[in-house]
Parts: sequence; structure tokens; C-alpha cells
Amino acid sequence: MISRAAIDEILARADIVDTIGSYVTLKRAGSNFGGLCPFHSERTPSFTVFPGTRSFYCFGCGAGGDVITFIMKAENLDYPSAIELLASRVGINIEKEEKGRDLMGRKRVFEMNLEAAKFFRQCLFDKNLGEPGMQYFMSRGLSSAVIKRFGLGYAPNDFGLLTRHLKSKGFSEEELIQGFLCGKSQKTGKAYDYFRGRVIFPIIDTTGNIIAFGGRVLDDSKPKYLNSSDTPGFKKSKNLFALNYAKDSCSEQLILCEGYMDVIALHAAGFENAVATLGTAITAEQARIMTKYTKKVIISYDSDEAGQRAANRAIQLLSEVGLEVRILKMKGAKDPDEFIKKYGADRFRQLIGQSKTGFEYKMDNILAKYLLDNMDEKIKATSEICQIIASVASAVERDVYISKAAAVLSFSTDSLKADVERMRKKLYYEQRKNESNEAIKSIKNYGDRINIDAAKNVAANSAEETILGLLVTYDEYREEIEKGKIELTENDFFTSFGRKVFSAVMELHKTDEGFDSSLLGEKFTPDEIGRITKYKIDRGNLTENGRKVLLEAVERLKSEKTRETEKVNGDKFASLRRKQQLAKEKKSKNIEM
Repeated sequence: MISRAAIDEILARADIVDTIGSYVTLKRAGSNFGGLCPFHSERTPSFTVFPGTRSFYCFGCGAGGDVITFIMKAENLDYPSAIELLASRVGINIEKEEKGRDLMGRKRVFEMNLEAAKFFRQCLFDKNLGEPGMQYFMSRGLSSAVIKRFGLGYAPNDFGLLTRHLKSKGFSEEELIQGFLCGKSQKTGKAYDYFRGRVIFPIIDTTGNIIAFGGRVLDDSKPKYLNSSDTPGFKKSKNLFALNYAKDSCSEQLILCEGYMDVIALHAAGFENAVATLGTAITAEQARIMTKYTKKVIISYDSDEAGQRAANRAIQLLSEVGLEVRILKMKGAKDPDEFIKKYGADRFRQLIGQSKTGFEYKMDNILAKYLLDNMDEKIKATSEICQIIASVASAVERDVYISKAAAVLSFSTDSLKADVERMRKKLYYEQRKNESNEAIKSIKNYGDRINIDAAKNVAANSAEETILGLLVTYDEYREEIEKGKIELTENDFFTSFGRKVFSAVMELHKTDEGFDSSLLGEKFTPDEIGRITKYKIDRGNLTENGRKVLLEAVERLKSEKTRETEKVNGDKFASLRRKQQLAKEKKSKNIEM
């Protein structure tokens, strides 16, 4: 069996656009790529590759999944063979990778981190050990309530205090090294605490597990911040600081910061939709994570040159996954923490309202490509700018952008508006055509070869699709079901396909490595993966509160299941009564004879 770690590495290296692009001629369409589907005949492209979620879907035939699913269908391979083919293409020797891996499970890492977090917190509140750390937090204006909310701690400047404590709790030295909590001296061979003389920021995932730590020095020594490296339970490129809190307050927008203290200061000031990357520049994986929770990201990086360079990279990655991006420019302060301390929360709220749009950034980039003194180049620049404006849903926003573009390009707003509307009509026609084709194919789910029970109860099937789409997208909902906070079992599902998907999703969620939709390919056919991908895409279009939608769908499903059960029982009872009546009539006739 190929390990989860090896599969993760293959997926990270096998870029889905490049891989599918070797089979299909792809053209960029906004943040995605489109082309003619290789799995059915068509003249109008309905095949889309989504780099943001590393998936593909054909709105014509329903084929969909990840890069592994694509290879399975394109090369007619089973799941292990498709992985092996991809591994060879990206230069990974699976056998060598497997032999070199001997890592503890994720759950063991989480247990160890929880004990470490408790230890750091106890040290912080210990007057003998934690005074330096507590003085630092107080000097930064943090209240005791905020310190407790974020689980902040302190690592005393002792080479083995944490190591000895965790060993007393039953964790081995090798586990501490793998979990990046201790190292081993090359000179003496002795273990030493990795975090020493630092205030500690626990990194918590959306399901409440402590997955890693960040530590900051109290003086000017280097490095200023020290962060956990990747472990069996943590990939820094796939997590965000404070997302466990922000996920409940960010449906309208997320505020992306550079540092832990900026995020904590914003949360303390009432901006609970703030998150930060984990000691590195933003990654494509982190951008994709944000698309699960919001449609807009406000970048609030430091105002220095390094901060602006980081902002430019963030704009690119966030735009590529389809997020609306705005840039916050602060004057009189270098970061959000300092700004709020100087000017207060109300001024920061006003600053958010004055943030620059992603359009302004894109327009500046387009204008930089062309010589506006040359009329041909000016027309090309105008066409590109109009295409960007045409993709904006809000009419008010479009009018604002048209006015700005007209002022810069010295064209009339009427002429630009006419071009924008022409482009919008074309986009609208293509969208309506795709929607009509999809609607015709899915009326009442008749002829569904993948979910043969779907047509028997349309309402129940719709609820199942909503539930499954949310469960394959959000970790926290699976966690709530596992812990019984949301009561839902396999037996609540009406269709056999729904029961099968729910069971597989929850089974993967409970493994040490956790859930990854790519692993579903081992249990489902490519056509079934395509259907699951559709559920995920449909749920990704939700704008309302996801948990509310989930609870309503669960209630609707259970109601339909109860109604069906009552109907079946009623039919059985009626059948029994008919049989009894017939038997009675027959008996009466026999007596008369």
C-alpha cells in the first residue's frame, strides 16, 4: 500500500494544470482554465480545471476529481497504477520513499502538543518561571482574557525542562524530535528543548487540535521568531494562524496579516476575522484554504519594503484562486498592532473601508505593459481592462471602475461601458448555456447511473448532496459529527450512494492522517469521484452560513427518511389488512357453501 505521505508528495509535485494540459488544450478563463472535454464529444468547451482546489470538472458529462482521477480515466488505470504513473512523471521513487518513512501518527503528535501547550501555559502563569513572558504580553497590551483565549505560553530558558516533562508523560525522545519539540546536540548527543526563552503561540487547526507552535524572543536576538517545522501532524504551508476562530466570522472578508501579534491585536479589538501565515510567505495551499471560508481577503501587511513585496505575492496567489483582494495601506504605523494602539479600532475600521481594490492593482499592471502614447497599445490595454470590469458582478463597482479607467485612458465612460456590456452579454450567454445543459441532464435525477436511488426521493437526495458537499470541504463539520455535536449516521441517508460516501468520508476523517479527498479514489470509481466533485463545487458556491445550511439539510434528510419509513409501514399495514379481508371473505364463502 502506498503511504499517505507519499501520495501527498506526488500531489504536491504533479501540477494539475500542467498534467491535464499535456492531454487537453487549456485556455485561461479568469482564475481557472477551460478546454474541450477529453471524455466526451463536444464543440463548446465545458471542461474546467480549478487550480485553486487542484481539481477538474466537466459541466457536460460530469467527469471530475483530482489529478489522480484524471489519469485513471485518461489512461484507463486503477488507483494505485495512476499514482505510480504520476510518481514516475514527477521523479518520485515510491519504493525508496516508503522505506525511508517511519513516522508516528498524527493523533500521537496532537496528544504530545496538547501536553506541551499545557506545560507552556503553566510556566507563563508561574510567578517564578513565567514573569519574563507575562511582562512581554502585558507590555503589548494583552489582557489575561486574551492570553487565555489564544492559549499563549512561555518557554523558560532551560535546555531540558520541556523534554523532561514530556518524557514523564510517556513520550519518547524520538517522538519529541519528530514533533519538533526537542533536538539533539551533535557534540554531546543530549536532547535539548527546541523552544527556550520565548513566548509561545500555539497553532490550532479548525477542529481544535494543537498542531504546532511559534515562539518569539523577548530581546533582539536572532531569529526573532522560531516556528515548528513540518511534522507528521503539521504542514505549515497548509495552515493559518487563528483560522480556528476566524472561520466563524469571515464569510464577508478575511484580514490577512504577517505576524501572530497583529492577529491577536486585531481579535482583541473586535476584528475576529484576522489570520496570519506561519512564519513564511503565503503559499498556494493557504490561498486555497481561504476560498473555503470567504470570497474576499484584505491584505494588511507591514508598510515596509519587505511587507510590500510580500503583499504583491499574496495578491497574485489570492487572485489566482478567485478571491477578491484588497490592500490596506497604513500611514503613521508599521503594522496593524501599532496602528490600533495609536489610533484605535474605529480608525482601523475606516482604513478597511479605504482599502485599494484588486482591480486597481490589476489595472496598474496592465497599464505598465503598454505604451499609452501608442494608440494600438492603448486599445489593447483598454480591452484587457474592460475584460476585468466585465467579470465584476456588482453594477455599482463596474461603474466606479469604468470611471477610473476612463480618467486614466482619456476615453469616454460611455464608450468603455458599451464595451464592458458587450463582454458581459457574451459571458452571460456562455453561463446560461452551461446552466441549461446541466439542468436538462439533472431533471429529477432520472437515468442516474451513479446514484440509482436519487429519483426515488428528490428532496432527500438534494439534502444528501448538500451534506456530503460540506463534509468533503470542511474539517470542522466532520469533527462535530464525530464528537456527536451534530447527530448524523450512515443510517440517516436515503440513497445507497450517499451512505457509501458518508461512511468513507468519516472513516478517512478518523484515521491518524486525517481526511483528504484524493484518497477517496481508492474506494470509488472515477465516475463516482466526478459526482462527489460536483457536490463539492455546488457547496463552494454557498454564501450563507455553512453550519446553518448543514443543520437544515440534516433536519430535512431525517424528516424525509421518517416520512418514507412511515409510508412503507403504512403500505405494509394496508397490505396486511387487504390480505385479512380477503381471507375473511373466502371464509364466508366457504361457510355459505
